[in-house]
Amino acid sequence: MSNAVTRFLGDSPLRVFIKLVILSILVGMTMSFFDIRPMDVVGSIVGVVERIWRLGFSVLYDWLEYLALGAAIVVPAFLLIRLLSYRSPRA
Repeated sequence: MSNAVTRFLGDSPLRVFIKLVILSILVGMTMSFFDIRPMDVVGSIVGVVERIWRLGFSVLYDWLEYLALGAAIVVPAFLLIRLLSYRSPRA
């Protein structure tokens, strides 16, 4: 079990814990220096996801608009061609 945990973590659990504590302190000091709060980071991530979401649906809306515009020409032309080429069966 311990070997699997060590392999998963990449080092002994105690050494990984110490590295994470030191790295957390350094990142916390840097964030404090730049006056960045955790909720600011979460809010920024949520904002990016929302913009991507809206952009995605905006693109979908554009594609549906292109489809409708093209169908306004293609479908009547198709029906006209089919009607003009229709031959009645000979009895």
